[in-house]
Amino acid sequence: MTSQVLFDSHVELLLDAAVSFVNELTDGERRGKPFTAPAGAALPAAARRAIPSAEPRIPESLPADDAELLAQAARVMRDVFEAVEEGRVDDAAAAVNRLLRESGARPQLDRVPGEPWALHFHGSDDSYGIGWTSGCATALALAVGSALAGRLGVCRAPHCDRVYVDMSKNSVRQFCSAPCQSRVKAAAFRARQSAAAKP
Repeated sequence: MTSQVLFDSHVELLLDAAVSFVNELTDGERRGKPFTAPAGAALPAAARRAIPSAEPRIPESLPADDAELLAQAARVMRDVFEAVEEGRVDDAAAAVNRLLRESGARPQLDRVPGEPWALHFHGSDDSYGIGWTSGCATALALAVGSALAGRLGVCRAPHCDRVYVDMSKNSVRQFCSAPCQSRVKAAAFRARQSAAAKP
């Protein structure tokens, strides 16, 4: 089984975007240290960097209104990941429904010149922020409303609350990144060494 079996490529891109927006645009902890999300004049560049590189139409700059909308949406998306992690699926669904309502998400076929028709979850004239918010909201709805809800997670390393989507074959992922996994393994190794050294 591969990640393609879990979600189609477009939904996978949108889930990756949700993870990126949460991890880059919300306060908390990252890899053992406090993390303060960019704000003010730094927010548009941070929001633009959070857009997955697989997206072919990343604008040169992101308007401040779109960046603020994405930051607000990221805070609600964080609620979805945390609620799923804590087994509060009803709360996760309520947060997703809020995002769907506020973004006006709606399925429609859209086409970029020279490309085939593709399913999008926003209108062709919606702002960039609305487009990503509605897409991420729909992808989260597809995950939360299925047996794949448990694939949404929050890092279990100490002092890290970044999120992830588990695309592993056996659904065994527990960390947002390899550095967090390494930190936990190193701490466990040191604890074993210390225990073995005691008489």
